[in-house]
Amino acid sequence: MFLEETAIPYRIVPVNIGAGAQFEPGFLAIAPNNRMPAILDSEPTSGEGPLSLFESGAILLYLAEKSGQLLPRELHARFEVIQWLFWQMAGLGPMAGQNHHFARYAPEKLPYAIARYMNETNRLYGVLNTRLAGRAFIAGENYSIADLACYPWIVPHESQGQKLEDFPQCDAGSRRSARVRPR
Repeated sequence: MFLEETAIPYRIVPVNIGAGAQFEPGFLAIAPNNRMPAILDSEPTSGEGPLSLFESGAILLYLAEKSGQLLPRELHARFEVIQWLFWQMAGLGPMAGQNHHFARYAPEKLPYAIARYMNETNRLYGVLNTRLAGRAFIAGENYSIADLACYPWIVPHESQGQKLEDFPQCDAGSRRSARVRPR
């Protein structure tokens, strides 16, 4: 999403996880955790040769730093964005991911696990809803990597057992993020 939003040229290299390509040495050299996303920047600003990165938060920070986009330079605004990016990385993403797993994909339906992750996802939606009250974006007046990181976790709200009408600011925030295309 970052690359599309900022019009930075890129090339997608498919990784066939059904065939186990994420365990091949070439991919593990870029992403030792054998997960997506991962990037290889063949032209980092350091000029020291290609740079590989894995983990979406690290990738977003790197791309924002490199491009000078979607991450403020001013200290307070910058760390407002970074803390909400980390909130998504440590809370919203993992909890919603576990919610998806136990509610939809686990071979055995475990009521405790389903309720635990659905309730925690609900709590995090509440945090985000409160945060978005009276503001256009998560971390200030401008669209940022915090919005980019959170948006994909709100889109599948129904499969997470969440009703956006219970979180009107999240609903408005997801509509804002979906239509904002800074250039």
